[in-house]
Amino acid sequence: MTDQPPASLRALLLDRLRHSDLAPQVQELLRELVPDEPATSSGGRAGPVQLRSVTAAGWRGVGPRTTLELPPGPGLIVVAGPNGSGKSSFAEAAETALTGRNSRWDGRRATDWQKGWRNLHSPDVTPEVCVELAVGDRGEAVTVRRTWHGLKVDEARTKVEGPDGSERKLEEVVDAEALDLARPFLPYSELGSMINGTLGGLHDAFFKLLGLELLAEFDGRVKDTASECEQAIKHADALTAQLLDALGTLDDPRSREATQALSGAKRDLGRVRALLGSRTPAAEAELAQLRQHASLAGPDLAEVGGAVGRLREAAASAEEARYGSAEEARRLARLLEAAIEHQRRSRSTDCPVCGAENRLDRAWAEQARTEVERLQTEAADAEAARQEVAVAVRAVHDLVQPVPVWLRGEDSPLTVVWQEWVQCRDVIHPRELADRVERAAATLDDACRQVREEAVQRLSAHDVAWQPFAVRLAEWLGAEEASEVARERRKHARKARAWLRPIIDELRDERLRPFAQRSQEVWQKLCEHSSVTLGSVTLVGTPGRGKVELDVSVDDMSAPAYSVMSQGELHSLALSLFLPRATHADSPFGFLVIDDPVQSMDPEKVEGLARVLDAYAQDRQVIVFTHDTRLQQAVAHLGIKATVLRVSRQTDSVVGVETLTDPVEQALAEARAVSLDRGLPQDVADHVLPAMCRVAVEAACLETARRRLRDEEGLGLRAVEERVESLDRTKTYVSLALFGDEQQPARAAVERICPGGWALIEAFNSGAHTPLPTVDDRKDLVRRTKALAAAIRSSAGPQSTGGAR
Repeated sequence: MTDQPPASLRALLLDRLRHSDLAPQVQELLRELVPDEPATSSGGRAGPVQLRSVTAAGWRGVGPRTTLELPPGPGLIVVAGPNGSGKSSFAEAAETALTGRNSRWDGRRATDWQKGWRNLHSPDVTPEVCVELAVGDRGEAVTVRRTWHGLKVDEARTKVEGPDGSERKLEEVVDAEALDLARPFLPYSELGSMINGTLGGLHDAFFKLLGLELLAEFDGRVKDTASECEQAIKHADALTAQLLDALGTLDDPRSREATQALSGAKRDLGRVRALLGSRTPAAEAELAQLRQHASLAGPDLAEVGGAVGRLREAAASAEEARYGSAEEARRLARLLEAAIEHQRRSRSTDCPVCGAENRLDRAWAEQARTEVERLQTEAADAEAARQEVAVAVRAVHDLVQPVPVWLRGEDSPLTVVWQEWVQCRDVIHPRELADRVERAAATLDDACRQVREEAVQRLSAHDVAWQPFAVRLAEWLGAEEASEVARERRKHARKARAWLRPIIDELRDERLRPFAQRSQEVWQKLCEHSSVTLGSVTLVGTPGRGKVELDVSVDDMSAPAYSVMSQGELHSLALSLFLPRATHADSPFGFLVIDDPVQSMDPEKVEGLARVLDAYAQDRQVIVFTHDTRLQQAVAHLGIKATVLRVSRQTDSVVGVETLTDPVEQALAEARAVSLDRGLPQDVADHVLPAMCRVAVEAACLETARRRLRDEEGLGLRAVEERVESLDRTKTYVSLALFGDEQQPARAAVERICPGGWALIEAFNSGAHTPLPTVDDRKDLVRRTKALAAAIRSSAGPQSTGGAR
């Protein structure tokens, strides 16, 4: 993909706002609320990433250690094999090595996964999955290996090594956020989940990929502003109703005046201010201070007690660690690993430090490896304990609030006590902090209680009957003043949101349009002859509550996608949405891993799939796992260049991998090897060698026939395969290849393109009647077979440049 970085959404929003006809107050509110542009991801820590190989041992369907070697650079790689051969185990191994999880098992019962992740035929093999990566523009070799040291699926650790054997951190090689947003793995389970999926996860991934989080945050801010205004208005209205009820119970001229001020369509705030201001300024200041003291709240002792308890537990856990630090345990582990490596390389059992003889034997090495694993576990535990302590310390610090602004100027014992509480934030030692906070919180709570009680008593003495109403009126006045501001701000916020929503939809659709177009292009290639049409792809809602909406129609009639699509079409839909996301311009992954996409597809869709995969393989490493031979047939039928690897499984989960080559050349090579065997019995040579040569000629005929039927007669894959499956004799193979008609006599045509060729074809069938007494006779048979095969392959125009390589 060649997408240019999109313009800043913030700049686009501000530009639209500048050219809008909104009132100045609404524009000012929107400028106030528009978020800053979020920091963008690096798109991968170390540059482009491709796969060199995938290895599995004791994992899923793979028993003994087996490696799937992958050709470097862009290109299509088809990994074929029957169901149960173990091919999907390699796809899952690659995903698990890089992500630490297997999406096939997400959401399934834990017991199923616990039973199924380990290979049952290899209990003595240490389970392992490993990928060798080519990282960066120079293709630096980096190995990511995940090994299990226990029986549970989460009892594993991941080790990353550079080309020189140095240990790396996974996040330095592979960007975790990129793995989540532009995940290059499409397992079959995800294809299937499209049938009942809501596409919520895809919606959220696209939101992040397109940088649309700013739009959601902006919309949320405007919505929250309107909601806050609404709450302020409701609060003032509730206080008005409560206060009017209370004022009716008091026989006092001030109460009646206040009732009149609060009644009516518009409340008289000036009248209430005058009523409250009848006291002297000094008295009013004193009352204001007393009200503040009366409402004073110190620390929540229950909350402090809980935080202190968690801090002490975290501190105790950290102190239980055997070594003082995680780094010390790691250092010791590295020393032991170095000693083990020295013993392995030198093959000496003598200690290089003290010189003691026969000390570094196999038992010592086993004990040392056990100690290394224990130290590594201990280091992880120590690190986790330290993290828990740090979190607990921060939680306690967060409870310590500064001295209230209005209290800072007072010279009182309470201020001194509160300052001692604030100073707890400077204590970082966990046990000292727990003790200090516990004491200071209790002292401050007691001091606050005393101040509150004293303030309440003094307020009561001012005016036993009226003063509570004056206090409530003052509270009401503040709430009503805030409500007046909120009413005006709410009006602006509603206008702002009404203007913003279509702008957000427009910008979101603008950003999504290139992806939607690519999805439509993929769909059109996959479902060229389908009556179902995929139109627009849109995002609806916000992250966590959104979905992807698909405009699907059948014969120009709109319909819900899941109700009208076949399973093959749903799989095509999943691919249409996966590929644009996984090949996003910011993705650091130069590979795609797709597991079993052919299932439920008819031949036309398989051809479309082959074209789609070929298009993406021009600049990416596209690795497809399949048990369905139709994809290989489509690749050969369309002349697509691809590497085909076949995975086979023998007893006890022994898995083998071989590269499939040109079937004609492979058959000739096998025949040539047999022809050169001087010890070959005569009866074997007379029967087996002609049959092997016949296989080479028939393979050449099949290739030529498929090309002729496709190019000259325009037949599709299904029709072509039906024709070739009906062939029963070598002569019919030749007729179909040369004429496109298996019933057409081919003797003259064969003799024209390869003199003596027809006699050779008849010799294939005569078997023992064509004696091959010498090696030269056998070599001559293979030579003549090669010439005939070459003549047949060139008879239908230029040879295909595609097929398995």
